Amino acid sequence: MLRDERWRYQMTADDLRMFRQLVRDDHPLRLALERIPWDSFRPTLEAYYSENRGQPALDPVRMLKLEFLRYQCNLSDRQVIDRCETDISFRCFLQVGCGFRLPDASLLTRFRGRLGAEGFQQIFQRLVAFARAEGLVKDRLRLKDASHVIANIAIPSTLKLVAQARDQLLAAAQPWDAEAVAGHLINIELLRERTQQLPNDERLAARVTHLQEILEWAEQIAAPPSLDGADAGTQSAWQRLVGARDVTRKILFDQANPDAGRRTLSVFDPDARRGKHGDWYEGYIVDIMMDADSELITELNTLEAGGDEAKDAVELVTREQETHGNHIEGFSIDGAGFNGEMLRALEDPEEGLGITTYVTPKTEPKSERFTPADFTKSEDGSHVTCPAGKQSQYRQRDSHDHGHMYRFTRAQCDGCPLAKQCVAKPGQGAFGRTVQKSDYEAEYRRARERAKTEAYASVRREHAAVERKLNEVLNHHAGRRARYWGLAKVHAQECMTCFTVNVKRMVKLLTSHRGSACALEFGWE
Repeated sequence: MLRDERWRYQMTADDLRMFRQLVRDDHPLRLALERIPWDSFRPTLEAYYSENRGQPALDPVRMLKLEFLRYQCNLSDRQVIDRCETDISFRCFLQVGCGFRLPDASLLTRFRGRLGAEGFQQIFQRLVAFARAEGLVKDRLRLKDASHVIANIAIPSTLKLVAQARDQLLAAAQPWDAEAVAGHLINIELLRERTQQLPNDERLAARVTHLQEILEWAEQIAAPPSLDGADAGTQSAWQRLVGARDVTRKILFDQANPDAGRRTLSVFDPDARRGKHGDWYEGYIVDIMMDADSELITELNTLEAGGDEAKDAVELVTREQETHGNHIEGFSIDGAGFNGEMLRALEDPEEGLGITTYVTPKTEPKSERFTPADFTKSEDGSHVTCPAGKQSQYRQRDSHDHGHMYRFTRAQCDGCPLAKQCVAKPGQGAFGRTVQKSDYEAEYRRARERAKTEAYASVRREHAAVERKLNEVLNHHAGRRARYWGLAKVHAQECMTCFTVNVKRMVKLLTSHRGSACALEFGWE
């Protein structure tokens, strides 16, 4: 419950004198206190609190400051509270006197649960809005890059994963049918005794079959008549059962379809996936977009490992422009952005966003034969014309639905004087030359032509700045390893990490002081 309790945070004259004497004017936390309008976050934070229910809440702005201190100094909940007990600079930043009683560390967990990923995203965007109002953020160029985040899980064997899913499902079903759960537990012991001498693959098959039976039973458990009238405990218990059934269903799907990809790796973090970023890893992707002029992160997103970076680039740009009402002029992305759908969505002035996009093009394979670019597509797209002037006779969509395959007949190619320059093995095969034409041929050609310009070379020199920024987020502020389970919670973590990095950068841009030893100690210069 929100209540005006300014008396709770009132500081004495001795407190103010101590802050002036012990916390230097150029101390990073004092600069952050003075340069960042912390009270401007209050409306956003208070929207997640009840006005008249529960105990009086600790000031949400001070809770946000505690979160900032956690990420700035890479501390746990308990460590940041302990540090606030003895660190005068922390108390000065929080604007609480020596007599203020700090909350229990568990209150930070409740604060994060209250805001969730949406709340932290709004806080991040509010900070960017302030930077725009101060004239720090320009719209000349955005730099985008992504890197991996390692999930906070241990990868179990498939046998153990199936067993964990079974145990989680039965535990979630316990409040709804304890007698049936007891029966399933007895069956588990019997199954274990019956299969303990079998090979692992047969043991796994038996446990998968048993898990399917348990899921079929759990699917028949009906929801309470009205969750709206149920107390919080009952509603929470039902949501656990729903979540356990979803995870079990996905694990069984993975076992039945081993080549489908996106396999669930853990029942504790069912959103974590396996991906490759140099080496194989288990976790997520953090994707950031940065203003090239101010080096402030303007948007971010968190994806599961193996997520579509090109598709997310459009999401990041669209979200920033809708949030702040601006128009980005240029956009730079590495080779992951050499994607026709993304290029059209960003560049097309009519169907897209009208943004000049700089992307590293894929190298075209060298060939002594005619390339698809040597074949001219008709205006209606029904056929292509080869260098010898002949028209293709057959057309179909390609397997990825990104273009068409055009084929010539054997008779057309066998008698062609240019056959040796066109067909790998003249006179062989059921068809003549096959040509693939992408729907995004114009976008790819434009990207390749732009990559030859001086403007492209200049942008690529600037692009390294976003890689350094990612290094700061992931390696200097512990963003590389997930602290929590689940995509939403990991995204909240990355939002707060990028918020902290932006505060540091904004303080540097907004202050005229440079090079203080104190700022260097905190890594703010």
